[in-house]
Amino acid sequence: MQLDFGGGNEVTFLKEGRAGIIRLTRPESLNALSLNMVLALEKALRSWETDDDVLCVMVEGEGRAFCSGGDVVSAYKEGKAGRPAYNYFSSEYKLDGYIGRFPKPYIAILDGICMGGGAGISVHGSHRIVTENTLFAMPESAIGFFPDVGAGDFLSRLGGNFGMYLALTGARCKWGDCLQTGLATHAVSQENLEDLRASIIEQGNPRPALEKYSVEVNFETGAETRSLIGECFGTETLEECINILKQKAGEGNEFAKTTLETLLKRSPTSLAVIWRSMTQCKPLGLNDCLKVENRIAHHMMDNHDFYEGVRAVLIDKDNDPHWQPDSLAGVSDEIVDSYFQPVEKELEI
Repeated sequence: MQLDFGGGNEVTFLKEGRAGIIRLTRPESLNALSLNMVLALEKALRSWETDDDVLCVMVEGEGRAFCSGGDVVSAYKEGKAGRPAYNYFSSEYKLDGYIGRFPKPYIAILDGICMGGGAGISVHGSHRIVTENTLFAMPESAIGFFPDVGAGDFLSRLGGNFGMYLALTGARCKWGDCLQTGLATHAVSQENLEDLRASIIEQGNPRPALEKYSVEVNFETGAETRSLIGECFGTETLEECINILKQKAGEGNEFAKTTLETLLKRSPTSLAVIWRSMTQCKPLGLNDCLKVENRIAHHMMDNHDFYEGVRAVLIDKDNDPHWQPDSLAGVSDEIVDSYFQPVEKELEI
């Protein structure tokens, strides 16, 4: 039975068997989350939380993506028109926080691209299923933004400083890295997904199907590289991290060289804010982390680098952003502090 919680043709809601099913249906935009989709998802979840016929919720994406992230192009256009997208981000963060405390099994099937906002509507749920098609990343530093949607909570807790590495570089993870770091709870081969879905829908309980179909997958990132990540991204300061990478690169380490080159292309302000955010949010818990991230996002909507990054990567696609400041040396503590200041409308969760 199809239901209408809003969202138009961008998201479909179904009740089948004992499950509520959310299917993101913007494949041409890799299922990027619009504000209407965010509001509709929350409305559906609130309805199903108290619906005794719905024992679990399953979230999936149409096409080759689960969800490529928030609709930052729309946020860019709104900001350029003098309407900064404060409400979009606060609504998204409210949804992420609600998913984090949703009382029923919440099963996200990450069969494809999952980036940015896609992590927000998956990682906070009880079950995150990856396949050999999964490609996970938090690439926000490339567009002058920062990993949000609770990333300060879930990335900061990954072992071996792997989360700080992902947050700063935007590096992409496949299913083994997702499973072994804890970003995912289960791995299931794509060929078994339909049987898995059918079982979950029929029973309203993911456990039997996951016990039958889940497989063990090892890290794609080798032990030596993970050790190097732990060393380079476990420093007290961002400057120390950069210096160790420079040292390793000078010694001929190709991973360090490539990683350093990536960081030097990113927004310096974003890198400094990400470092502070990841460090500050780690002990807070999800809700307080989201409140911090709401402040950061608000201030980024009022500054230069987000608009320049989206322009360069997604609008003009020249991949030649001109950051302000254009180096880490120009990003003072006062500049970083400004992104963490209270805003007129604080997030209420």
